[in-house]
Formats: sequence, C-alpha cells, structure tokens
Amino acid sequence: MKKVPQGFPENFLWGGAVAACQIEGAYDVDGRGLSTSDIHRYDNHLDRAHIAKEGGGTRAEILAAAADTESYYPKRYGIDFYHTYKEDLALLKEMGFRCFRTSISWSRIFPRGDEAEPSEKGLQFYDRLIDQIIQDGMEPIITISHYDIPLTLVTEYGGFANRKVIDFFARYAGVLLERFKGKVKYWIVCNQVNLVPTVQFGSLGIYDDQAENMEELMYQAVHHQFVAGAKVVELAKTIDPQTKMGTMLADCTSYPATCRPEDVVLTMKRNRMQYFFSDVQLRGEYPVYALRYFEEKGIHLQIEEKDEELIKANPMQFLALSYYSTKIIDASKNGMDPRDSEQNPCLKPTPWEWRMDPLGFYNMLSQYWDRYQVPLLIAENGFGALDQVEADGSIHDPYRIDYYRQHIAQLKEAVKDGIEIIAYCAWGPIDIISSSSAEMSKRYGFIYVDQDDLGQGTRKRSRKDSFYWYQKVIATNGEDLS
Repeated sequence: MKKVPQGFPENFLWGGAVAACQIEGAYDVDGRGLSTSDIHRYDNHLDRAHIAKEGGGTRAEILAAAADTESYYPKRYGIDFYHTYKEDLALLKEMGFRCFRTSISWSRIFPRGDEAEPSEKGLQFYDRLIDQIIQDGMEPIITISHYDIPLTLVTEYGGFANRKVIDFFARYAGVLLERFKGKVKYWIVCNQVNLVPTVQFGSLGIYDDQAENMEELMYQAVHHQFVAGAKVVELAKTIDPQTKMGTMLADCTSYPATCRPEDVVLTMKRNRMQYFFSDVQLRGEYPVYALRYFEEKGIHLQIEEKDEELIKANPMQFLALSYYSTKIIDASKNGMDPRDSEQNPCLKPTPWEWRMDPLGFYNMLSQYWDRYQVPLLIAENGFGALDQVEADGSIHDPYRIDYYRQHIAQLKEAVKDGIEIIAYCAWGPIDIISSSSAEMSKRYGFIYVDQDDLGQGTRKRSRKDSFYWYQKVIATNGEDLS
C-alpha cells in the first residue's frame, strides 16, 4: 500500500528560473539576430495594473522598432548575464540551488531562423553556460523557445502561422538535442503555450495586422506549434532517449465570482479552454469541446491527418507550470476571451495587480495532477515588487519571503497528496527585465542588481534578506520555512 509522504523527496530539485531574452543581453554579439523580445520598448508611462499585451504591433511598427536606434529596448541588454553568468551562477550555488532553468535564444543559434546551418559561436556560448550550471551542482532545465523567435521568421514568414516554421523549429531543436545530449535531461519545448493572445507575438510570432480573423490565425499558429512540439518529441526519442520533454502552461485557473450557476459554468468553460493546450499535448488529440468552440466561432483550422497521427504518437512526458496569482469570472460581465476577468476582492492588490493566492497554487496543482497523472514541474513562481536599498546597502524584503513561505507550504501539501513534482523553480532568482512590462523595477530576485529601468547603474549584485531565507529552505529540503 502507498504511504502518505511527509515531506519533499530527498532528490527534489530546488532552484530558480530565468529566460535568455530577459537576462542575457549581448543582443548584437557573435552574429546573433534580432528576436521578438528585442523590440519591446520601455514605456515610462506604463499603466502597470492594465497591461493588455507584451510587445509586438503591426508589421510596419515591428520593422520600425527593429531599425530604431534612439529608443531604449531593455531586453536587448538584460543584466548582461552573457558576460556575468559565472559570477551569477556562483551566487545561486551559494544558495544551494539544485536546478537552474533558463532558455536558449533561438536567434543566437539561427540568427534569421531559416538558415541551413547553426551559428557555432552561439552554440559555444551555451556549451560554456550549461557546463558551468552542471559544474556548480545544478540540473539544467532548458526551454527551447521562450518568447525569443528570430524576428525574420515574423516579418518574412508570419511566425508559426506559416507551416514552414514547423520545420525551422524542428531543425533548431534537433541541433540543441544533438549538441547537449547527455547534459540536459529536462527540456521544456515552448514556454507558456496557452498564454495567448496576451503574448501571441512572443510565443507565436504573430503581428497585429496579419489577418482579418486574428483568433483563427492564432489557433492555426498554435496548431503548428503543437505539430512542431510533437516533431521535437519524436526527434528526442532517437537522439537521446534519456531526455524528458515537457510542455508548459501559465496557470490561468479561475474561480467563479459567486455560486450562481452561470458563473460556475462559464468559469468551467474558461478553465477548460486553458486545459485545451495541455489536453492536446498530453492526451494526444483535440478534445471535442475545443472543436465545438472553433465551429461555433467560425474558426476553420487546417489540420492534416498526418498532424493528428504525429501528435497522438508523441505526447509530452511532463507538464511544466508557472503560477503567480488568480482571478475570478463573472458571467454578467465576462465572456470567453481569456483576458476578460475580474480581480478577486478577497485578495490584496499589488502594483501590478497579481494578487497573492497561495491556496490557488495548491488548487491548480491538484487539478492538473488529477486530470493528467503526469509529473509536474514548477517552472515559475514568484513575487514582483518594488525593492528599497537601505543606506547600508541592505535590502529587506519580508513581503517576498512571506509570498514564498505561503506558496511552498502549499506545495508541500500537494506533495503530501501524492502529487509527483520534479522541481520548484522560483522565478527570477536574480533581478531581470520584466517580461510583461520591460521594467527593471519589477524585481523578483533573491539577488538585487543595481540597474534601473533605463539600464543605468553599476550592475553590482547584492544579497537580499530573501537570499538567506531561501538558502535555509533548500538546506532543510523545505522543512524550515520560518
């Protein structure tokens, strides 16, 4: 008979996660091409609480941004991790990290995206980086595509809406699988595949004026991403059967605003259309509820029979999840658009309106485990805040410690339920550029970086109070959260 686990397994992977497009910088080094992240301009008039989308624009706006030499594009510079990765990884090692999630910049390997051969200099950088991660005692968890599509694939091909991009992506992924065979066990194929249309530009490479029916185009691009992912799983089986390939969702599990049946049913339908993305990639076929949604919305997808066979034969092996906060659904106000939600009045506001909900973390882990019974990996969880550096250089961040304390406590509850969780990756363990707002002042890290929203500062790294707290959590394998 199975026993109830009392704590985290001995081999549990504690660590953190970043993305190449938010941390590396060096956008013009060694032949790297521009990517979708490189045209996200900093806006000092940003309404933090109401960010409708991340980057992008019309095709003309994208081309103009690519040629713009006057404005500041923070993700082009990151925190210069490209040159400081050894020192930064040493700090993570000091905390006791057992894993480190990062991504490969696609345009560092294939600057245009459509080349026949990869950039050797780009690959050599990741040779050094991954070797250092391993040398520092961490398991590398690598994302193949994290909002970093070569810009040429957008402006000349239309991103994943163009079927040709499937093969470009498979070529790119195949190069990575061959190059890092035996070094990388856990691969996340695409970051947060469900977070569309909010980040359809970074995730799918779709621009705003690409089609009249943008929702149809979006789901067509998603389908091509499904096919590309299945091709990568198929490749991995041949290249390195020891690897584990996963898909990733941004958790968007919502609550009904009230117990009114209308709120409950609409919330169920909204949540189900988030599960759609993992249903296809983990169960291997399109669910009928999604086909009905497409039919009723007049969405006509070009799905070939061989696509369905490929997806069925090559499901993902684990589900990676990002979790930050929750929202509610009110049938009298909201519809099926995934961006159309309300704030939960029972939760406290934050500057970016990502309201803390630790019980929501436990709820979503339980829902996904019950639905799929596949290993889960916490790819992101964290708290963005405005940190203050004291006169003596110290950074006191009890709000961040409180966030992590409550969420890790709920993570332990999930483990005690028998949910198989591979790793816990705190988002942005070192301050990086915000994905949603392109700010530096939205800080997640245990490590402070002296850099402002305009890229000014010494870039000196400093340990926050939370650095020592998370160090203790890891050392006690999640037992001491005090």
